[in-house]
Amino acid sequence: MDTQQQLTLDVTGMTCASCVGRVERALNKVDGVEASVNLATEQAHLSLADGVSVESLIAAVEDQGYHASVHADARRASTDDTAAAPDPQQAALAQLRQRLIVSAWLTVPVVLLSMVPALQFTHWQWLALTLASPVVVWGGWPFHRSAWLNLRHGTMTMDTLVSLGTIASFAWSLYALFLGGAGDMPAMHEWPWQASTMSPGHSIYLEAAAGVTTLVLAGRYAERRARRQAGEALRQLIALAPQQVTVLRGAQDAPVTIAADSLQVGERFVVAPGKPIATDGVVESGVTAIDTQAVTGETQPTRVGVGDAVVGATVNLEQRIVVRATAVGEQTQLGQMVHLVEQAQAGKAPVQRMVDRVSQVFVPVVLVLSVITLIAWLVLTGDPARSFSAAVAVLIIACPCALGLATPTALLVGTSRAAQLGILIRGPQVLETTRTVDTVVFDKTGTLTTGRMRVADTHLADPAERAQVWRAVLALEAGTGHPVGQALITHARDVLGDDATVAQVDDRTVLAGLGVRGSVDGQAVLVASPRGFDEAWQRDADDFAQTEAMTEVWVGWGGRVRAGIGLTDDVRESAAGAVRELQQAGLNVILLSGDRQPAAEAVGRRLGIAAGQVRAEVAPADKARVIAELQQAGHHVAMVGDGINDAAALAQADLGIALASGTDIAIESADITVLTDDLAQVPRALRLSKRTLGTIRGNLFWAFAYNVAAIPLAAFGLLTPMVAGAAMAFSSVFVVGNSLLLRRVR
Repeated sequence: MDTQQQLTLDVTGMTCASCVGRVERALNKVDGVEASVNLATEQAHLSLADGVSVESLIAAVEDQGYHASVHADARRASTDDTAAAPDPQQAALAQLRQRLIVSAWLTVPVVLLSMVPALQFTHWQWLALTLASPVVVWGGWPFHRSAWLNLRHGTMTMDTLVSLGTIASFAWSLYALFLGGAGDMPAMHEWPWQASTMSPGHSIYLEAAAGVTTLVLAGRYAERRARRQAGEALRQLIALAPQQVTVLRGAQDAPVTIAADSLQVGERFVVAPGKPIATDGVVESGVTAIDTQAVTGETQPTRVGVGDAVVGATVNLEQRIVVRATAVGEQTQLGQMVHLVEQAQAGKAPVQRMVDRVSQVFVPVVLVLSVITLIAWLVLTGDPARSFSAAVAVLIIACPCALGLATPTALLVGTSRAAQLGILIRGPQVLETTRTVDTVVFDKTGTLTTGRMRVADTHLADPAERAQVWRAVLALEAGTGHPVGQALITHARDVLGDDATVAQVDDRTVLAGLGVRGSVDGQAVLVASPRGFDEAWQRDADDFAQTEAMTEVWVGWGGRVRAGIGLTDDVRESAAGAVRELQQAGLNVILLSGDRQPAAEAVGRRLGIAAGQVRAEVAPADKARVIAELQQAGHHVAMVGDGINDAAALAQADLGIALASGTDIAIESADITVLTDDLAQVPRALRLSKRTLGTIRGNLFWAFAYNVAAIPLAAFGLLTPMVAGAAMAFSSVFVVGNSLLLRRVR
């Protein structure tokens, strides 16, 4: 299909994979449209042929019962509207939060009145009805609406179960209060066991209807917020690139400021010191240092000159350069990272899908059993009251309230406990793969190491020149934004103490990819990597060779190397213990880094990671590829990282774990975030995630087992609706209690 434009729609109202499938199918039925819908970002990405109207696309989505609007950024770009457009996803989240708060306030007194006899007074049931009605009708409206839409399309999901259970409980309560005599009953509830021993009209179930609605709302709010945060990763990746760029045009190279997305391949643009580079390109003039950490994860900036390639969204640290664009838009390295993150996120399936599949069979079967019970009792006894009582008892005892609570309660308790331990788990989709993870991949810089460079060792040709060496270093490196330079300055000030004054520097020159030189107090001094010193300089190799230093810097003047300085970043104190604990648990631990092989292997040796398990000199896009290769080999992979360059790998992994000390984008791309720098939290996070998943599965099993065991009792008239409601409540209490055991996890 020849496409003319790309369009992104914000889609609200989707709750599960079946929703995504319906929206995607509806959009793809529109002629000239290719659509891909992402539940994590709540967006539809479309390629459009000429003549396709936005109105027809929005109508196709809304015909399925969802709401769609043009993505805010795209709308501002097309209309040049500088006003902030409302975010429909954030608005939907705020509305759900409002429903939850109001419902919770109204539900608490209903539950207390219904479950604590000492609080019951004359006509308390009417107050309970007054409080429960808005909870069931208004608070539960999202579930009722979704259930109706699912019914229209011939499917049943968790929303169908929740809506059915709450409506059944509430409808029976209305019947009992207005027609069955419950409105005039004594304050205390009666608790007969069989349908034949009391009038069914004295039973009300308002606490079940309101309580289940509120608890499921809480779970839905947590899930939606997690999806919203996951989608934020893509927006932050895109935001790295500058919005405007200064291009050189005409014979006189006149500077013209244009929108960055209007830049074309082959155009030349200016990058001032301290500014991000607009897109991938090649340096045409100027020499400078580029901070690539945001994109490559490297703490050591790269010095570039004419002919060197640069990457969009990296930052120019020192001097003005002119760059010729070689790639724009989705073809840039940043654009490819965005695509990788989006592609990996779109493939994740929530644990709720299993419940939805079962629900499609379970709910119709329950409805049929209820009808059969009603007919059988009418035929056998001819008593409408007893027949209706038994049928409703079947419906209520089978009401999947415990099933609806199984996932959200375990998730809420598990994630709350995780937060107490300094771990953030982003939803049920995280838990499905934790039990099968067999390989843990660690990024090196900023994850296993602190990412902060420091001087590790210094070798002096003449100890008496110590102060002179560091005074020269301080003078030449003063004002640099380079992490190596910053580490040298910090160490120089520590060495010099009160004498740390910056000397006069003349003819300071930055050497591309090497270092810096200049005249300090009339003496020509060179501070650079060993490659900056030719053989004419006299030195003793044994004195200046660094063993495991990440970066080696020499200082020289007068034709001699006066000092060799080794810099490195520290391994985190908790790293070795975390690696050892994971290995003892039978997990394969791999170190992944963009650094040089010797530096990466040196860190691996300190942590007990074999050289064969160290993958070094890996580019950002290749990190995700390494994860994919491990997965193709049959491994279930957890990735631990901290940088923007780790975002794609975190999303590609079966389980992404980010350190909160890292970038926001890495955190938002991850499934689990460790809120401290303690790497011991990584094995703890895996244990807690597996325990939470086990609790969810246990809850689901017992919820179904309870239904299977109790339905026959109700069908044979051995349970009244009142007792059925009590049993249903007990099953919910059991599920909640089982979930609360997660608070004991250490």
